[in-house]
Amino acid sequence: MAKKINLEMTSVENREMRLGTIIAWDGAASDLVKESDYEGRKEKKKGNDIPKGKQGGCCGNGSKACRLCELKTPLNQQTMCANAIVECQIGNLTDCILIQHSPIGCAADNAWFNLAFKMGLTRRHKPVQNLKIFCTNLLEKDMVFGASDKLRQAIRDAKERFAPKAIFISMACATAIIGEDIDSIADEMEPEVGVPIIPLHCEGFRSKHWSTGFDISQHGVAQKIVKRNPKKQKDLINIVALWGTDYFTDILKPLGLRVNYMIDCANYDELAQASEAVATSTFCHTLGSYMATVLEQHFGVPQIDAPQPYGFAGTDAWLRAIAKIVGKEKETEEYIKSEHERVMPKILELREKFKGVKGFVMTGSAYAHGLISVLRELGIEVDGSVVFHHDPVYDGAAENQNSLKHLVDNYGDIPNYTVSKTQAYQLPQVFRRVKTDFVIIRHQGLAPEAAKLGIPALAMGDEHIPVGYDGMIRTGEILLDILARKRFNQVLQRHVELPYTKWWQSQDDPFILSKKPEILDKALSAKLKKKGA
Repeated sequence: MAKKINLEMTSVENREMRLGTIIAWDGAASDLVKESDYEGRKEKKKGNDIPKGKQGGCCGNGSKACRLCELKTPLNQQTMCANAIVECQIGNLTDCILIQHSPIGCAADNAWFNLAFKMGLTRRHKPVQNLKIFCTNLLEKDMVFGASDKLRQAIRDAKERFAPKAIFISMACATAIIGEDIDSIADEMEPEVGVPIIPLHCEGFRSKHWSTGFDISQHGVAQKIVKRNPKKQKDLINIVALWGTDYFTDILKPLGLRVNYMIDCANYDELAQASEAVATSTFCHTLGSYMATVLEQHFGVPQIDAPQPYGFAGTDAWLRAIAKIVGKEKETEEYIKSEHERVMPKILELREKFKGVKGFVMTGSAYAHGLISVLRELGIEVDGSVVFHHDPVYDGAAENQNSLKHLVDNYGDIPNYTVSKTQAYQLPQVFRRVKTDFVIIRHQGLAPEAAKLGIPALAMGDEHIPVGYDGMIRTGEILLDILARKRFNQVLQRHVELPYTKWWQSQDDPFILSKKPEILDKALSAKLKKKGA
């Protein structure tokens, strides 16, 4: 068992400190598997010393404080932050309120998150509603004199107007800088309003990658909402997910299981019953490992120690791991056999259509591993990928959750595997060295950037599309439609001028500025010299 997560603390240790997360790396996926040393880090999280010479990454001989090698990027063109992730997680609960204790600019994402929320509710066949997010709208005088009274009034207003079952308070960069004590205010106001008030320390500069925001959201839910004295429901399984369509119910129904989705689009009672479930799983270990580990360590709900449910290999292993917990191994083997027989003719048909086709995946890390597995099941070559961060190990340190190793072992290496945090300026170099007929992108803002380079892009808005056996078919059929508009993107490329210099567009290495920072110094000196002249 990994080191126990402390639910007494209101703050969550950053992923880069807790897991060794990195946001910049370039090489072959097999090399990153070796450097990550999942097995060694797993032992360390269990409190065991790693034998000398067994550590990967940039650690010295026998050092316990092993860190993964990471490129230091001089530029950060665009990104999200932990605060924004809390918006799209806690802000998507149907009967709770999120109060953003922040300037109004931190709430700028709410229009987009409201759209995602409504689409998610529609996919789950729930009544459509708007987000319930308040913002304290900090002004200059609040930054000087403090805004605690503003927050207190916002809590009272939220209770009066919406009668929520819980109120969350999110910290922003501004409120962290002036030292607003949201913990004390939450403790003070909770007896007055009569519902749980949960502080979330998610200021944007807390972590270099937004994925820490998932952990912060899940930590708050586990602290104050999940039932402490659960009555077990032997047919209930937690699935930690985003807004995706409810495909998991059909997958798990033959095992006699009901799905309890969390956190997006859930209500208070659905979150509370998480401790009553028979197990916890997820469509993406990046998203779900923290919640699954907390539920296992503090509430006795086992997490599914298996690969993610993508492709035949991953879905088979995932179902078998669940069957072992619920005691339905025989039924599951029969189900797996029948599903293979059912979908294989269509898979073979798709493989014929995709002969010679090359694809590229640009999404979050563990999700990318699953998507690439699906593409290779369809016979699509994948020579490159960009993932937005990399976790060398996950919170539970489960033996079979090493998703990158599962990909390489079962579907082969990725020669050009890049870790980069949504840096669009690197895409000309990335796509110059890897030939591809399409790209799958999770963060929709990058899809137009690929289109400008002449590459058809699938913005995977419904993240559950590739899950399970039918997920391979769903993905294949969508990609056929995407490939049909390849000519349009080629025409578009001819009429779009990229905002980068000819020198930059002629480079082959997307990380040349990281490896040779003196280039920027020379360019700046030349510019200043020219300006002075």
